[in-house]
Amino acid sequence: MGALASPLAEPEAMLPADPRERLARLVTDQFPFVWRLLRRMGVHESDADDAAQQVFIVLSQRIQDVRVDAERAFLFSTAMHVGSRVRRSRVRKREDFGVELEARTDEAPSQEDLIDRRRAREIVDALLEEMPFELRIVFVLFEIEQLSTPEIAELVGVPLGTAASRLRRAREDFAARVSRAEAHRNFGGMANG
Repeated sequence: MGALASPLAEPEAMLPADPRERLARLVTDQFPFVWRLLRRMGVHESDADDAAQQVFIVLSQRIQDVRVDAERAFLFSTAMHVGSRVRRSRVRKREDFGVELEARTDEAPSQEDLIDRRRAREIVDALLEEMPFELRIVFVLFEIEQLSTPEIAELVGVPLGTAASRLRRAREDFAARVSRAEAHRNFGGMANG
């Protein structure tokens, strides 16, 4: 992955606005983006809230240094670092009892719908987890977060052509993984039937 663009402000580009108000606005506006990004980058659901909070703690400590036009880039870069640390930490202290507790869910959808949605999310998360990181990140940013290719190039810190190439390769990689998973499921069903 290329070097990330620096979202830190030049002294003359600093904002005179109240940092607390700016931070509150960013938390409100960007927390869902940061949380989804962390999840799609492999942070376990039970760790995602804490990891997202860590991202905003870092932002709160550096808010005066972050240019207004680079806030999202700063959050992205920080989320990548925090997410990486959280994933490594989880691997070190994994307590695998073979079964994960079911998360509490809203009562509105039927149990079948909830199970289907959860399985679909787990399948997508597993497929994303297997992808090379440099492909996964552009795929998530484009397909899930719906950022444009120029926005992705800026966030990731690569030329536009590289971002477009990675996105094409990521789509091919993801489609191949989906096909293999479907073939495995269908073959497994025939073998068991």
